[in-house]
Amino acid sequence: MKKGFYTIMSAQFFSSLADNALLVAAIELLKSSGAPTWHVPALSPMFALFYVILAPFVGAFADAVPKGKVMFISNAIKVIGCLMMLFGGHPLLAYGIVGLGAAAYSPAKYGILTELLPASQLVKANGWIEGLTILSIIFGILLGGQLVGKVVSVHLLSFDLPMIETGIDTPPEAAISVIVFFYVAAALFNLKIPRTEAPLQPLTGNLLELVRDFSNCNARLWSDKLGQISLATTTLFWGVSGNLRVIVFAWAAAALGYTTTQASSLVGVVAIGTAIGAVMASMRCRLDQATGVIPLGIGMGVLVIGLNFIGNVWVAAPFLVLLGAIGGFLVVPMNALLQHRGHNLMGAGRSIAVQNFNEQACILGLGAFYAGMTRFGLSAFGAITIFGLFVACTMGLIRGWHRSNRVKHKEEVDHLLAIARTDKH
Repeated sequence: MKKGFYTIMSAQFFSSLADNALLVAAIELLKSSGAPTWHVPALSPMFALFYVILAPFVGAFADAVPKGKVMFISNAIKVIGCLMMLFGGHPLLAYGIVGLGAAAYSPAKYGILTELLPASQLVKANGWIEGLTILSIIFGILLGGQLVGKVVSVHLLSFDLPMIETGIDTPPEAAISVIVFFYVAAALFNLKIPRTEAPLQPLTGNLLELVRDFSNCNARLWSDKLGQISLATTTLFWGVSGNLRVIVFAWAAAALGYTTTQASSLVGVVAIGTAIGAVMASMRCRLDQATGVIPLGIGMGVLVIGLNFIGNVWVAAPFLVLLGAIGGFLVVPMNALLQHRGHNLMGAGRSIAVQNFNEQACILGLGAFYAGMTRFGLSAFGAITIFGLFVACTMGLIRGWHRSNRVKHKEEVDHLLAIARTDKH
């Protein structure tokens, strides 16, 4: 791997670490302030909101500006959202601003991989990026859980700045004040990301033209016989997993009687499994073999429903590791295949923006559905059943879709797989 790849990994680690720690802090902030129950599941769709709204623009922006600079600006926006939450802004609104920064960050983060590395290294690179991202989720969730817990928060709240009244008086506020520094660390790494030789694509000032261009890119990727399958799979995976983290907090409270701090450890356990699966996929799966992992998605949906029958943490922990490992092994090769097709069909930043739009729209839709059902009394067990059935059935449809492509469009699919096998650019 090129030297710049490790700088990208470092920046991604700290930014994602802060994102996930902030999620836990926001959950505890809402709980401790007596906010309505449905506000907690509303956090995920709020984070996804700007991914969907700004999708036509952030991809073009990432292709028009050096991607290291885009990532730096994005982290600055995250800091603003974090400070809003710290100093009295509504947690849902503030978390939405952090999502705005993440929406701009993602096309640059993934797009630079296709500019920096050959196609033959994309699965491996995605394995390391996803593995490191999952590791940051583990540490971020655990960090957030510990920061809002009694032991650490007591020490944080005991700090006093002479002559300055900070207004930081609760454990969630103390946690958020620490999380700001992790975003700053990510921004410092962003400044060291190298400029690639990929040419910049001019950014038009015509908003309608950007929307039209984005719509064309979206249609092009959905029309591609490999792009549509990988896009459908990753959209489903991230749509469900983006909400499943919040659901696990609710499930841990209902099934095990866990607090936010205790439940954070179980969310971290899922992430450990995902990291294991991601690294295994990066070592064992070639780009042209990516579609072979689709059946794992059906099994993952069935396993999700199995959570409803677990009431013991010693059974839950290995079960969640297995669930995460299947997800990691599924998403890494499909994500790499999607990046490869997107890079060949359009600019890297635009293809990632299309991917983000679809995935985050799924998170937004499923999250809004879950928040609405919670408002009307849906339990964590009911949500798990619905999500599990949705995954299993939809992955079955995607599998049938790909089989149909292999029969009706055999020459085209074989040609695209051959490109994935031999492309060195």
